[in-house]
Amino acid sequence: MFETFDHTADIGLRINAATLEELFVDAARGLMSLLVENIDDVQPTLTETIQLVGTEVDYLLFDWLNELLFRFETRGMLFREFDVRLEGGNLGATIRGESFDRSRHHLAHEVKAITYHGLSVEQTESGWRVELVLDI
Repeated sequence: MFETFDHTADIGLRINAATLEELFVDAARGLMSLLVENIDDVQPTLTETIQLVGTEVDYLLFDWLNELLFRFETRGMLFREFDVRLEGGNLGATIRGESFDRSRHHLAHEVKAITYHGLSVEQTESGWRVELVLDI
């Protein structure tokens, strides 16, 4: 589950999940829902993979979201399905989506960047929680 919160000239994203993998999946869904209003209309017709090497979970999450934003900005790719595997500080993911189609997809926000400002990933009694701020 994810929710957004207001932040001066930016938008915050807060995610709670039972597992770390679910946290990464929900963070990706949260980012995509900020890019396009009707994320459920994105069809999972193209499959891509992402491999990231990380040392700390917060930086790995930052790199994960940054990679998804990069694919949207450079190739117009929107994603709806995320299969994330975390092992030894590294991330492997299979992602599914399609190219942005102006006739079917309605842009929500222009996300300029994922920021380090306010970035916190922590383990809680019920799982994991992250807060981060996106520059819009």
